[in-house]
Amino acid sequence: MGESSVLGAVVPTVKSEAPEEPVAAAAAQQLQVQPTPQPARVVVAAEAEERGGDEVDRDLLCPVCMQIIKDAFLTACGHSFCYMCIATHLQNKSDCPCCGHYLGWITIDLAYAAIMYTSISNFGLLRKTSARQIAKNASPFERLRQALQQGCEVSLKELDGLLSLLSEKKRQMEREEAETNLQIMHEFLHCLRKKKLEELNEIQADLQYIKEDISSVENNRISLYRARQRYSSNLKMLMDDPNSKSAWPSVIDKRSSSIKSIVPSEQGKSIMGPGSSQNRKADAKGPASSQMLQRKDVCSGSDSHGTQSAVSVARKRRVHAQFNDLQECYLQKRRNWARQAQKQVERDTSAVDREGYHAGLEEFQSVLSTFTRYSRLRVIAELRHGDLFHSANIVSSIEFDRDDELFATAGVSRRIKVFEFSSVVNETADVQCPVVEMSTRSKLSCLSWNKYTKNHIASSDYDGIVTVWDVTTRQSVMEYEEHEKRAWSVDFSRTEPSMLVSGSDDCKVKIWCTKQEASVLSIDMKANICSVKYNPGSSNYVAVGSADHQIHYYDLRNVGQPLHVFSGHRKAVSYVKFLSNNELASASTDSTLRLWDVKENLPLRTFRGHKNEKNFVGLTVNSEYIACGSETNEVFVYHKAISRPAAWHRFGSDSDEADDDGGSYFISAVCWKNDSPTMLTANSRGTIKVLVLAA
Repeated sequence: MGESSVLGAVVPTVKSEAPEEPVAAAAAQQLQVQPTPQPARVVVAAEAEERGGDEVDRDLLCPVCMQIIKDAFLTACGHSFCYMCIATHLQNKSDCPCCGHYLGWITIDLAYAAIMYTSISNFGLLRKTSARQIAKNASPFERLRQALQQGCEVSLKELDGLLSLLSEKKRQMEREEAETNLQIMHEFLHCLRKKKLEELNEIQADLQYIKEDISSVENNRISLYRARQRYSSNLKMLMDDPNSKSAWPSVIDKRSSSIKSIVPSEQGKSIMGPGSSQNRKADAKGPASSQMLQRKDVCSGSDSHGTQSAVSVARKRRVHAQFNDLQECYLQKRRNWARQAQKQVERDTSAVDREGYHAGLEEFQSVLSTFTRYSRLRVIAELRHGDLFHSANIVSSIEFDRDDELFATAGVSRRIKVFEFSSVVNETADVQCPVVEMSTRSKLSCLSWNKYTKNHIASSDYDGIVTVWDVTTRQSVMEYEEHEKRAWSVDFSRTEPSMLVSGSDDCKVKIWCTKQEASVLSIDMKANICSVKYNPGSSNYVAVGSADHQIHYYDLRNVGQPLHVFSGHRKAVSYVKFLSNNELASASTDSTLRLWDVKENLPLRTFRGHKNEKNFVGLTVNSEYIACGSETNEVFVYHKAISRPAAWHRFGSDSDEADDDGGSYFISAVCWKNDSPTMLTANSRGTIKVLVLAA
């Protein structure tokens, strides 16, 4: 009976098996009424069972038989009946049993009646079931509240007992909450006390380190002062003795050399400072000038002392300007040395020299001396790299040769130009001509001189070609064309001069040998390669800067997985350079430089101050300093132990470039001259400057 249903406004047809009497069937056919499926019967039965004998809702009863409606029918006047009841009624009358409305020609909407009945019954069942479920799951307090709201009679004594019980429950909950709060506070104070005690112990240890180091420095100063006093006394005695006047110049020279041997090298640098080069020039002029200098120092000494005093004041000013960074550097080195000393069963006497200095203090003194010695970059030479036939003048790479006598430049002009460094520095010509010039088919991205074969230089270009050139013959020695996209970087090994490495946009690192025409090894990576560099101490290790924001450090004897992966940069790593066998510097377009320990797999320091968000701005390192370019057309120099710049120079500050739009240019290449304070720099306009660190 419930197998068919009709949706919408169409009136369904009557099922053939429903009416058994011919008269009832004829009446139903005349009135176009149909029986509905009876899911309602099942629902109502379930409801009656759930109610357990409760009174049935009157809306569900048929007004004729006063029973639950079976096969519901809805009349035009809005009343519902059982099918058989309304059919039987219509055999005798043609009006509604409830209101008397005429039903002779009015159609009963069977589908609507079935839907209405099902909705009404389901709603009633849901409402009553929900009420019972809520009552079943209600808390004791909710049940009590409902009982009181429904007018449950409670005596005054019962209410007093109930109130007393509630008050006691409230006090108990308040005590529990207070105990929990006190427990949390107690744990916090214990943690705070522990942390502050650790800080106090660390501060006390630092104070002890400082006290010991102050004592060491004072003892060293006393020894230097006494040595100087002995030297001055002996010199005065020689000057006052008439019998030794003829021999005193040679004695002075011997004494001078002996006092220099007494003073440690680092201390000598600290005392003499930038004026030491002037003293050496004066000594080179001969005994007469030496005599005059010594007499001046002993007798008057005012000019020399005044100069040294001014230098000392400037260096002290730089110390105070970078005090926080220097403090961090000192404590880090001192604590490291203390931890290493604790690991030793017996302290090695070689770790402490005759002045009482330990390794940590000597290392920091070296940092302090080198950092405060320089405060600016001074231009000592300048030349224009651009030519009349090429408007593109960006210098992508600039490199010194093995002996620092020549330097080569390359860029988007498709030419490698080799200059003689001494002529660029010493000659004042407006235009410097290269001693060698080699043309290429494509724009160049990187250069690398062979550190063993002086006349060999490698280049990488935008077509992915790696070329080895002979500067003497100006011809290519080898060409490697295995890269499928632009090659960004190339580097010769320092320990195996026939080996070189390259990296490309094809996500491949390739190892080449100048004795073979094909690559020796290939490393497939997941991102573009921006920079590659051999470890200076071994040809087995290569550092790779990638566009995946990481530095991958490979052992070429096992390239299945990198030996280390250094993470920390937030954008592509554009350069990697080694300061030593264990120290690696990296540059990124997140405007930071980072220093890593490749042996211990540790980050050491982050350097900030320059701006680099999209361009290759260059990176160069020596044993103490790291230099890079900036998109503000400036060169920045960092000491490897200090996070902030030690010196900087802006291109255009002392040339015609100041008249141009400085924001449109950026530094594109930098290169130190070995471990000297001199470096080469170039910008995107094609201007090349020789800069030197100065006080």
